[in-house]
Amino acid sequence: MAKGAHMGSWAFLIGVILAVIFGFIGSVQGVVSWILVVLGLVIGLLNIAEKEVEPFLMAGTVLVIVSALGNDVMGSILYIGNILNALLVLFVPATVIVALKHVFSMARN
Repeated sequence: MAKGAHMGSWAFLIGVILAVIFGFIGSVQGVVSWILVVLGLVIGLLNIAEKEVEPFLMAGTVLVIVSALGNDVMGSILYIGNILNALLVLFVPATVIVALKHVFSMARN
């Protein structure tokens, strides 16, 4: 496994754990948001191999949509809204980076 992929795996695990923890602590704003955004960028840049792009984009897109819509529906339930927002802050940058990398890869070929 390449060093970057290993770091991306850790960023993914740490990001999801932090998103849940930050969701329990309170709303995701300020420095907490930037931590999750940076982890999302690291996940998108380092964690996704070429063969994993399409499954990640499908799962990432579903996660973003469900988190956004689920927050509207379940946001009033204790902590659920905050956790879903934290997951959005983590996965939106990761999904955008992977999608951009995939578009550039398709344009090259």
